[in-house]
Amino acid sequence: MQPAALLDLLIQNGIAIQQQVYARNAYLCHAGTMATDIYYIEEGSVQVYVTDQDEEQIIRFGYAGNIIVALDAFLTGQPTSFYMQAIKKTKVHIIRKEAFMQWVYSDIAYTQLWARLMEDLVVQQMEREIDLLTTAPKTRYERVLARSPQLFQQIPNKYIASYLRMSPETLSRLKKS
Repeated sequence: MQPAALLDLLIQNGIAIQQQVYARNAYLCHAGTMATDIYYIEEGSVQVYVTDQDEEQIIRFGYAGNIIVALDAFLTGQPTSFYMQAIKKTKVHIIRKEAFMQWVYSDIAYTQLWARLMEDLVVQQMEREIDLLTTAPKTRYERVLARSPQLFQQIPNKYIASYLRMSPETLSRLKKS
């Protein structure tokens, strides 16, 4: 199920959803907070990152039509290790975990949908892990381009370069070749 269809289904089922607009560079959540909300991005874009010795390590992006969540906090109930920051002005629909999970367990079809969503997320995380373990910048670039071509229309190159663990100049050369 596409994220927009899920959002429509939640709205149809009376799940309270708050809308919010975040200015460029505003944080949706900070590391160390109990960040269990689910964000459906209507417009704009978000980076999800961790810090390592004061350096940002981007691990995920979200843009129009995506759902993002601080998965560690969502699943464990512990403070998140992630920062989620708007790259540009971003409009989101916020779904509270408690309301969402109550809805998920209210019907076996919704529970099965939740399982499929989690399976898709695990596959995405495995793909990302392979990207990180791939040493050749060109291969990392080609894998991400094949998997998410829309990323290159939605996210500025400096963020993509960081995500791919390469310099912006290397990314520029790869895009030209």
